[in-house]
Amino acid sequence: MTSVLEIDGLTVSFSTPDGDVSAVSDVSLSVEAGECLGLVGESGSGKSQTFMAAMGLLADNGTATGEIRLDGIDLLSANEKKLNTLRGERIAMIFQDPMTSLTPHMKIGRQLSEVLIEHQKVDARTGRARALDMLNRVHIPEAERRLDMYPHELSGGLRQRVMIAMALMCEPEVIVADEPTTALDVTVQAQILDLLAEVKDNLDAAIVLITHDLGVVAGLADRVAVMYAGRIVEQGTVGDIFALPAHPYTQGLLACTPRLDVETEALVTISGQPPNLQNLPSGCSFHPRCKYVVDQCKSERPALEAMDNGHIRACFRPHVEVAQ
Repeated sequence: MTSVLEIDGLTVSFSTPDGDVSAVSDVSLSVEAGECLGLVGESGSGKSQTFMAAMGLLADNGTATGEIRLDGIDLLSANEKKLNTLRGERIAMIFQDPMTSLTPHMKIGRQLSEVLIEHQKVDARTGRARALDMLNRVHIPEAERRLDMYPHELSGGLRQRVMIAMALMCEPEVIVADEPTTALDVTVQAQILDLLAEVKDNLDAAIVLITHDLGVVAGLADRVAVMYAGRIVEQGTVGDIFALPAHPYTQGLLACTPRLDVETEALVTISGQPPNLQNLPSGCSFHPRCKYVVDQCKSERPALEAMDNGHIRACFRPHVEVAQ
């Protein structure tokens, strides 16, 4: 199948009073229609900035180079007018904090219908009717009553469903979900992930699920890309990543994930802290925290190398299967 969104050699940097900060370095990714790509890594690894660049939403001090193509359209070279026609209609983003993403003084119905009024030039009555339909599709109870409520009158789980409904209003080809279950209790998290699975199956949309938690992507993602210090360090099918993790960082993330089927005395942690992006260590950025480090890791940066079935990783250590 043809990729609906392709990222090739993306680098994102920010100018600060203390110098440039490289948030994303030479990242290449793709996602196909009907596929879910899980993008995993610790806070500050560059996951969100990769797709803020795709949406044209970088901060004023940020610059992006490389290529990001949506069905062949280069998003990085698109002007603001072109981006405004694409955002919401063909590519949409679900942000992690709906309370700050929704406009607090506007009723839910108006916020949803404005997406259609702006992109599809429908009238207000049609926009409201389709907003009601979409609230029902994302399983919001008493949907008609919710149209006339303000964001602060809804629970966190309902606000997140409204954000998903807003992203779906124009049935975009690509949906980017940035930590969509953050700050929600586990029951609501499961409901939101089930809802995204419905979207994936019913709309044939490409979904990018950004998260720090490998457990969140287990039941939804088809492929997983693992980021560390602004770079992709491993990528493969969800089965390969969970059964045969090939990079020490991925192995560490999996070991940190609590499991019900394995009896453990204590949670495992990855030692140390993520590096300062303004002063990255030489060689492999993960080497100060890696228990397998050798001298080569400290002086050379490993390139991504192909393994089996599209599984790739950036590591000098010979691949040894690790029991999970």
